[in-house]
Amino acid sequence: MANHQATKKDVRKATKRREQNRYYGKTTRNAIRDLKAIKEPKEAGEKFPEIASQIDRLAKKGVIHKNKAANLKSKLARRVNLLIKK
Repeated sequence: MANHQATKKDVRKATKRREQNRYYGKTTRNAIRDLKAIKEPKEAGEKFPEIASQIDRLAKKGVIHKNKAANLKSKLARRVNLLIKK
């Protein structure tokens, strides 16, 4: 590690960002897992917009790629719609 003050600060900032990204990513993955486990159509329909919003936020911040976000939302929407149609 370099001894420059700016480099030390950059390391601190990167560590903080990495921890935040890991937290939000894990929280969203858990929410997706919970949505997949829901068997009630009404409950799944209510939860889906919240989780889609979380996924969009991750893509906006660059934690996940925008195409991955679109893929996740598409698959979740398909799953929720199948529940509702049953």
